Amino acid sequence: MTKPIVLVLVRHGESTWNLENRFSGWTDVPLTATGRTEAISAGKLMAEAGLAFDVVHTSLLRRAISTAHLSLDQMDLHWLPVKRSWRLNERHYGALQGLNKKETAARHGPEQVFLWRRSYDVPPPDLAEDDPRHPRFDPRYRDVPASELPASECLADVVARTVPYWKSGIVPDLAAGKRMVVVAHGNSLRALLKYLKAIDEEAITRLNIPTGIPLVVELDQDFRHLRDHYLGDPEVAAAAAAAVAVQAG
Repeated sequence: MTKPIVLVLVRHGESTWNLENRFSGWTDVPLTATGRTEAISAGKLMAEAGLAFDVVHTSLLRRAISTAHLSLDQMDLHWLPVKRSWRLNERHYGALQGLNKKETAARHGPEQVFLWRRSYDVPPPDLAEDDPRHPRFDPRYRDVPASELPASECLADVVARTVPYWKSGIVPDLAAGKRMVVVAHGNSLRALLKYLKAIDEEAITRLNIPTGIPLVVELDQDFRHLRDHYLGDPEVAAAAAAAVAVQAG
């Protein structure tokens, strides 16, 4: 019987703006002490499960990069080749980036903020083209065509830019037999799982991914989803996912 292809997905640990309940998006905020602990714990869980990797894929944001480094250091795999792509970045929250979620809900109404945060196809207000937070001013995106840089995104937009990276960046490594971990963000990982598991647009809005708990995804030889499970105690993963669900905004 052919063994399944194993892909491991890790959402970065808690960031400073997660702690402050602010919309992070593409803002490059660091991990908190708790986030670093979560990243180290993720590495220990992967080592205890006997996992090993040949390559790591991350976004261009430091909270994912730091999580990957801390996790792999626990596995003595700090030397792994790394591939980074803006297509694995968190969803761009447009003009909401940096705002406190509760304060934003008080200003615009909780229903409107919930729609911006959790609907599949309603993006938040755009950043102005001359806003210094716009990614066109960030040197890490200088090679990305201007037409592809978002001023705001809904989840549908994240799916549209993440799936091409799955096909052109991740699948070729899996096809070459490389064992892989992808360290990214709540929404870019939701986008991948929506595609892999054919989750419908309404159901994907209810999928919550906990920080710092590796998700082991098994695929068939055509890279189709077979099954998945979180490492460690299932109750801990469920509680962490539930905590994500109740975050304000």
